[in-house]
Amino acid sequence: MTKIQNLKSFVAKSKRVWLVLKKPTRKEYEMIAKVSAVGILLLGFLGFILSLVMKIFM
Repeated sequence: MTKIQNLKSFVAKSKRVWLVLKKPTRKEYEMIAKVSAVGILLLGFLGFILSLVMKIFM
């Protein structure tokens, strides 16, 4: 495939995705925000615990 064909294919796929997109409802947005916050907190807590363990054994 040439670069022009690759570009046309990409544009066609992008247009198809763009047409399917929809704005999330307030409820969906809040759920995504809550799940993301919990994930960030869990990763931060895990990093903190690992930091404490490393300080204890080093």
